[in-house]
Amino acid sequence: MQALDDLSQNVRLLLERYEALQQENARLREEGERQHAELIRAHSELQEMQTQNKRLATVNALTAMESKEVAYKRVNALIAQVDRAINVLKR
Repeated sequence: MQALDDLSQNVRLLLERYEALQQENARLREEGERQHAELIRAHSELQEMQTQNKRLATVNALTAMESKEVAYKRVNALIAQVDRAINVLKR
């Protein structure tokens, strides 16, 4: 009879451990799904930031080019003014 009681107790302990492991497994799966969703969100945010960074780099490059063009036009205008002043002085 003792052996049967021991066996019954061992089966009960195994069932309790099995249920605990099932609960732990379910919790870990939920945690994994949550982390996966967070990873997808972070990846999407990273891609969006990279796109924005490329746009800003393009805008900065265009702005620098515009500044060069504006500076070139100003220099040309100043040269034209100097040329006119020289011509006036020559008369």
